[in-house]
Amino acid sequence: MDIVVSKDEIKEYEKLKVITETTLTKEKLKLFEKKYQCTFKEFEKKIKGGEGQENFEEWDDYIEWKACGESLRNLQQRSKAIDEARNIKVA
Repeated sequence: MDIVVSKDEIKEYEKLKVITETTLTKEKLKLFEKKYQCTFKEFEKKIKGGEGQENFEEWDDYIEWKACGESLRNLQQRSKAIDEARNIKVA
């Protein structure tokens, strides 16, 4: 049995994977914004400013929040790369 898949179908599949990851990442970012009632930049300024006692939960959240932002940027770049892909190889 042969399976025939077009380049457009492969790109669409890869794009759907990126969209799923992007949606999950954006939701996680929204949870942080809701939890701290501020943007990442505002939170970063607060946590780096050393207001009050050091709070390990906030530092953990800061690291995770920052990683989510970087992940979102990477996913956006990956989405653009998929759109612009010309050569597609199946391994």
